[in-house]
Amino acid sequence: MSVVRVLIADDQPLIRSGLRALLESVTDVDIVGEAADGQRAVEMARALMPDVILMDLRMPVLDGVGAIGQLRADDTTARIGILVLTTFDTDQNVIAALQAGANGFLGKSTDHEELTQAVRRVASGRSSLSAGATDTVVEHLTTTARQLRSNQEASPDDLRMAATLTSREREVATLVARGLNNSAIAESLFISPLTAKTHVNRAMSKMQVRDRAQLVVAVIRAGLLDD
Repeated sequence: MSVVRVLIADDQPLIRSGLRALLESVTDVDIVGEAADGQRAVEMARALMPDVILMDLRMPVLDGVGAIGQLRADDTTARIGILVLTTFDTDQNVIAALQAGANGFLGKSTDHEELTQAVRRVASGRSSLSAGATDTVVEHLTTTARQLRSNQEASPDDLRMAATLTSREREVATLVARGLNNSAIAESLFISPLTAKTHVNRAMSKMQVRDRAQLVVAVIRAGLLDD
């Protein structure tokens, strides 16, 4: 059995101990360290090379978004899975974290099973907003991203990448941003789930994003939901 090595980064000791308690009982998860600020999280990530970092957004010295940016800019840590911890009261920071390269986000009040599954998904290279994500989470992302876009026009690169999508890929990408998983997309468009997955993957490639979470942001930033 492959063991997932996890680093916890949060400035609140009670949160760190709670997360550790939830994960220590899982046989395929190993907590390799804890960091109380973003800069320490970056340093420990470089030294320990965990598979996944549970990253708080509001931390002293260096916040979560800044820490994610540093980790993604370093070739040695660029591929570490990063799962953002949030209470959903920092919407703009959540979107900024996803744009910086986070693989998804999870509420701090999550239960044991949801936390474990999210860690495993991110460790395997998937987003925590994969096809199994709840509609509520994706709807939250969509709403906050649209609010951000109202104050920020799409860049030329956003529009250029969106223009490379075929009509079907564009249609599928907008359905992802509306919260549909592959099965629901397939049903809506009368195609197979495998075909839906293929279109999603092609859309992610053309929009130059790593996962469905970032595709949601890219679609809305490019104004595709406004059509």
